[in-house]
Amino acid sequence: MLPPGWRPSHSRCLSALLLYVVSLLVALPEPSAGQAPTASSPTSSTATLIEGLGKAVAPLDGPWQFHLGDDPLWASPSFDDSQWEKQMAQRPWGEQGHPSYTGFAWYRLHLSLNPASGNRSDFGLLVPHLDDIYEVYWNGRSIGRSGRFPPSPIWYRSSDEPTIYTLSPGTTQSPERELQGTIAIRVWKAPLLSDDSGHSGGFEGAPVVGSPDSVAAYKTTLDYQWLRSNLVSFSEYLLYGIAGFLSFLSWLRDRQQRTLLWMTGFALSPLVRLVLYGLRIAWPVGLSNALGPPLSSIRDISLWFLLLWLLHLGDNQSLIRLIRRVAIVSMSVAVLDGLVSMLDASVGWFWLIQIADAVLTGIYFITAAMPLLLVALAIKQRRRLDLARRLVVIAAFLSGMMQVVQGLAPQGSRFTHWTLANKLREPIFLIRGSAVSLPTLTGTFLLVALVYAIYRTSMEDRRRRSLLDHEMSSARELQQVLIPETVPSVRGFAITSSYRPALEVGGDFFQIIPLDDDFTLVILGDVSGKGIKAAIAVSLIVGLVRVLVETTQSPAQLLTELNQRLCGRLRGGFATCLTLRVDPHGNCLIASAGHPPPYLNDQELEVSGSFPLGLFPAVAYEESWLRLQINDHLALYTDGLLEARNKTGEIYGFDRVRELFATLPDAARATEAAVLFGQDDDITVVTLVHVPSGEKSTDLSAISLNF
Repeated sequence: MLPPGWRPSHSRCLSALLLYVVSLLVALPEPSAGQAPTASSPTSSTATLIEGLGKAVAPLDGPWQFHLGDDPLWASPSFDDSQWEKQMAQRPWGEQGHPSYTGFAWYRLHLSLNPASGNRSDFGLLVPHLDDIYEVYWNGRSIGRSGRFPPSPIWYRSSDEPTIYTLSPGTTQSPERELQGTIAIRVWKAPLLSDDSGHSGGFEGAPVVGSPDSVAAYKTTLDYQWLRSNLVSFSEYLLYGIAGFLSFLSWLRDRQQRTLLWMTGFALSPLVRLVLYGLRIAWPVGLSNALGPPLSSIRDISLWFLLLWLLHLGDNQSLIRLIRRVAIVSMSVAVLDGLVSMLDASVGWFWLIQIADAVLTGIYFITAAMPLLLVALAIKQRRRLDLARRLVVIAAFLSGMMQVVQGLAPQGSRFTHWTLANKLREPIFLIRGSAVSLPTLTGTFLLVALVYAIYRTSMEDRRRRSLLDHEMSSARELQQVLIPETVPSVRGFAITSSYRPALEVGGDFFQIIPLDDDFTLVILGDVSGKGIKAAIAVSLIVGLVRVLVETTQSPAQLLTELNQRLCGRLRGGFATCLTLRVDPHGNCLIASAGHPPPYLNDQELEVSGSFPLGLFPAVAYEESWLRLQINDHLALYTDGLLEARNKTGEIYGFDRVRELFATLPDAARATEAAVLFGQDDDITVVTLVHVPSGEKSTDLSAISLNF
């Protein structure tokens, strides 16, 4: 206590204050285990003393001795690192005075570990992920590493799983079972990409030390926390995966549904990215960098074509061509960007690679804005959109905006210091410790909207297909009425017929119509085109023929009047036709409207030909007369027989047709020969064999109608 009235000088006041502070420091108690250094190492640097280490673990948060550069001598425990700077392990060196530094650096820490009574004398060291390649030394001896150092570096940026190493006593253990030594960690940071903030490098968390069992238990706790914190994102990717696999299986069942294929690409590419980046699998960064951008491009392109279909924009051919060109640009840029990222470690050229990476990334994210254009076009054209498609429009707009902003915001952030990208990734709320961010919400919303819209659209397609099947069935029933199932008995002739459409319904037709005075009219023809349109034309022609035979029995006159009535009614199409009128004595009148001539036995007949029906109204058709002898074989056919095509593209041709009819086949056998060769169009064959006039011979077993 100072005497009353004593007034010391300023220097005496300062001396007294210093003496008072020193007395307080001397009176401080000794630090508890793991709190502060208490001893000096042989290198004159301070050693961290941890006493009574039992079932708990002690964090080695520092300060660590830190130095930029590389020297193998820095692994030695006898090296004097007292002049090195100090850094804490909770933050990377980019946040502790060395922003944007890439290359080699070293961390060193001197330890003095004293286990609790009865515990083992060896210890476990848990090292969190270091950015990017590292090797751990204990008392100058390497005890483990992650990656491979330059000149051919390999590192695993996608794997942030902590690793456990063993600190064994060696020859440094004191009689008190105290473990002393030096931890040295050699680190190499890869050159920065265009979206790196420059704050990374080295430690991303403090290592911990403890008994092997306690360190293993601590790692289990960290793994559980990591898994729990990612439950929301894993659930999102699981939804994507389920949607992708179901779409793929549905596409395998119906290869015509390309929408399901686009949905497969959209939903499965994020799942593959999860495997590359999010599951702590030690993929080499070169592989992940090479595959990551193309996978993102596949997702984008698939989404564009999905929106094109869902928003009813598929009839805009200019837009389709634009999307295809932008898709080529997007995929090309993504592949180039992946290859450029693989070369980031190239010494001396990394600045040029960074510029190329920034340019390619910018181009890629410009193409990624395509959903915004599609949404704008759908709104501008006032497409009639139901609730499902409106949800897709909203979700695609939000997701597209989020993707573009999230991709462009980090670009050059180490120069601009913008924090928008980090703010976008911040959690909005937590679900049992798992963060839910804005990108997660928009991505999930888009997936749910697409699945719902595809489900609704698929149901609509199924209803339309059911209606179309019903219409097709009605058309098939109508054609079965128009094409005779049984050939009428014709005196003096044995007739066989075979009809084989290429689709459900066809454009071929034939009619066998008995006339007065024992005459019979045989009509065979082929309408241009296939399917329902051709079948409707067939019904029109057969109906007109049935009406016209009431007033004329001349084949040429029948074709002339039929042509006049068909002109302008086939919507740009036409029909070839061959008409015969026969009597029991073998007399035959033939008229042709552009149809292949028939075969008499093994010879093709010369028939006066003319234009097909339905093209020119003023055409006059001519007749040819023919006398058939007993057992003569007359074969009429449509060009589907002639134009049958095999898998190599070879057509059946005239030579094979001649050889076929030289064998005098019935209609079914002739048709089957062409079908086995390779049917490409409707095939119809009618054969007439002249028999003695007293017979009415029709081989019904040879009639073949195949719908």
